[in-house]
Amino acid sequence: MPSGQTHDRITLYALPLVTGIALWQTKSSNLTLLVAGGFLFGGLMFGPDLDIYSVQFQRWGFLRWIWLPYQKSLRHRSFLSHGPIIGTTLRVIYLGGLLGFVAILVLLVVGKLGGVAFTWQDLGVGVKRSLSIYSGEFLALFLGLELGAMSHSLSDWGGSAYKRFQKQGIQGLLPREKIRRRKPKKRAVGRSKPGR
Repeated sequence: MPSGQTHDRITLYALPLVTGIALWQTKSSNLTLLVAGGFLFGGLMFGPDLDIYSVQFQRWGFLRWIWLPYQKSLRHRSFLSHGPIIGTTLRVIYLGGLLGFVAILVLLVVGKLGGVAFTWQDLGVGVKRSLSIYSGEFLALFLGLELGAMSHSLSDWGGSAYKRFQKQGIQGLLPREKIRRRKPKKRAVGRSKPGR
């Protein structure tokens, strides 16, 4: 498994390539910025290694405590943290849920103290409208986050495969089958073979 510095270098070296491909495909500087920003954030702070005490975890500084329940609930390198799409989706839901909870608390406090008229229906309509209007932007940001996470997971997989290749040769790269070993049959004592 590559070190945190190696993962950082991979993210930084791949950033121009990801940016160029995003600009070529979208023809939009706004969407390209979201993909590139998501890739950088996903590779440096929002990647699969938030499930352990890692460089990514430490970069959250005084806010790193928010990832402790996430770490306790997932096994390192599980499909739920390192898997394609599912890992990023779970981290987005987890962080989005926390941010949504804090936003609701702030709105409730401001509504009580500031006399601002606030209804749950208005909040729901606003969120639904934002998701509808900015769906392309949300998709571009998610794609960037996913690409950053996948650069991490693929480098983990590649590093592990290289180590297996060094130790076992080409056998280390082939899928392992579970081989059932047959137990030799015991002969009954005192019985002779037929024909004797």
